[in-house]
Amino acid sequence: MKGVILAAGRGTRLYPVTKHIPKPLVPVAGKPTILYGLEQMQGMGIREVCIVVNPDLGDQIRDGVRALPTDVQLSYAIQEKPLGLAHAVAAARDFLGDSPFCLYLGDAIYDQSLAPFRKRFEDLRCDNLNLVQVVPDPERFGVAYVEGDRITKLVEKPKKPESNLAMAGLYFFRPSVWEAIETLEPSARGEYEITDAIQGLVERGKDVRAAVFEGRWFDTGTLPSLLACSAALLGGASAVAPDASINGKIGPNVSVGRGARVSCDEIANSIVLDGADVEVPGAIRNALLGGHVRSDSPLENVVAYGDEIERIEV
Repeated sequence: MKGVILAAGRGTRLYPVTKHIPKPLVPVAGKPTILYGLEQMQGMGIREVCIVVNPDLGDQIRDGVRALPTDVQLSYAIQEKPLGLAHAVAAARDFLGDSPFCLYLGDAIYDQSLAPFRKRFEDLRCDNLNLVQVVPDPERFGVAYVEGDRITKLVEKPKKPESNLAMAGLYFFRPSVWEAIETLEPSARGEYEITDAIQGLVERGKDVRAAVFEGRWFDTGTLPSLLACSAALLGGASAVAPDASINGKIGPNVSVGRGARVSCDEIANSIVLDGADVEVPGAIRNALLGGHVRSDSPLENVVAYGDEIERIEV
């Protein structure tokens, strides 16, 4: 089995930080986001992994990943245009050949090993196994309709969902998926959807299953979800690099990168990137900060890089 990690997104919901640092390298609880995916692949016994990147940030991601502690053999593929998840998977077609594969969405972080789901996929010998989770707001996700553990229908972000099982960012496929991907038409939003490819498998009579993940699953694509994930992993503690300097009270759930300098009254529930230099009167709360940040007022619910400060509604 081979693995694919999708890391071609621009991370626009974390601008301005992701204008300067690729989203897969943004740290969560002191580790780059993509390292969690690589560790999960390794834990599933997958040794060959392709990271799908966009043409503008691919070199930065390669350089960043090269420094990470991982034993997997890495390849890269480029998604030339942002035309959806199935389109991104197709970019890795040459790497995958006729191998079964695990698809991992790069924004996803899980608090438990995913190895049991690979075993389940292999034991079932099904065409496709999808990780799902019960959620209170299924209209935000691709939603699976199931009978037992068999998926009968998938709907992308339904307005009136009749199921609360959200697709949770991890998929296992056999080569039978390629016929479904190759015959896809663009969705209403102009993208080639992985949910449509899976629906194509269902309509072809293939064996498509769901497996419920009962741990904590985080999509780290927004500031609130990124900070919630970091807080859950830190558990109220802080992760401060040995050479970082903080002049002020350190509250719970703070991650400060290498060589960073922070001066404030208090910092809590925030992430400070490697090399950042931050001076703020008052407190810093619920923030993602990088570069040379100066403010004449406290910072709360912000993403900032240098003099660009974006306030986030929560």
